[in-house]
Amino acid sequence: MPSKPKLGQNFLNDTQAIERIATSLGDLSGRTVVEIGPGAGAITGALAARAAHVLAIELDHDLAAYLRDEFPQSDEARVTVINQDVLSFDFESASATAGERLRVAGNLPYGITSQIVLKLAASYKALDRAVLMVQREVADRITATPGSRDYGLLSVTAQMYGPAEKLFTLPPSAFTPPPDVHSTVFRWRFEPRFAELGVEEASFFRFVRQAFAQKRKTLANNLRAAGFAPQTIVAALDCAHVPAQVRSEALSIEIFTSLWHSLHAGLDAVNSDTSS
Repeated sequence: MPSKPKLGQNFLNDTQAIERIATSLGDLSGRTVVEIGPGAGAITGALAARAAHVLAIELDHDLAAYLRDEFPQSDEARVTVINQDVLSFDFESASATAGERLRVAGNLPYGITSQIVLKLAASYKALDRAVLMVQREVADRITATPGSRDYGLLSVTAQMYGPAEKLFTLPPSAFTPPPDVHSTVFRWRFEPRFAELGVEEASFFRFVRQAFAQKRKTLANNLRAAGFAPQTIVAALDCAHVPAQVRSEALSIEIFTSLWHSLHAGLDAVNSDTSS
């Protein structure tokens, strides 16, 4: 089946990698798996051999028709081909129908990788874990640790929804046609930390975006640019035992949540004084 470069189609042809992706999802007996971008069905077959049901979400109409020929559709079929944009797919409904949290696999199109990652994060209540193939540099950012060059907004965002770990990297020759970049497979477990750390999801991410707004600037300068009062910033940094000249890429998720709490306590105090 010929690929369509404009859709970011690069079909995996490495049989060992296909098996590793399927096994990295864990025991699939009796489970439902969502596959994002099945393409010509190489990973689909490996998943169908292990899982009770595979929901193959394919945007390309021609590929969806091809997959339906490869995996004939019926009420008893182990593979259901859905010709749809994954960004509009209802993971919550699929989870409710399956009666369980879903597992996800996919060779993600490079052009919309971040959008798909954010879509999965927003659907975390319906998901158990995902094994995803992305451009190596994106996997580096998602799994990065504080203080590393790749650590940033995407790292904090993804890891607030659960731990992410790199599994293996593949060269361009593992795909048809070969892309211009290496690809990395990573596993992401959906274990959100909002309740554990006592933060409100939308407000916390707004703060993190402000903290990383200008990577060359210190955290304090970014927060001043976001409208926080200098005395509030100084008090929050002191409370979290954070040096005044620190940059955001040096801070762990735990320290970010501590700062969020301190900043909100400072704002609440200011508002209280204003209203009294």
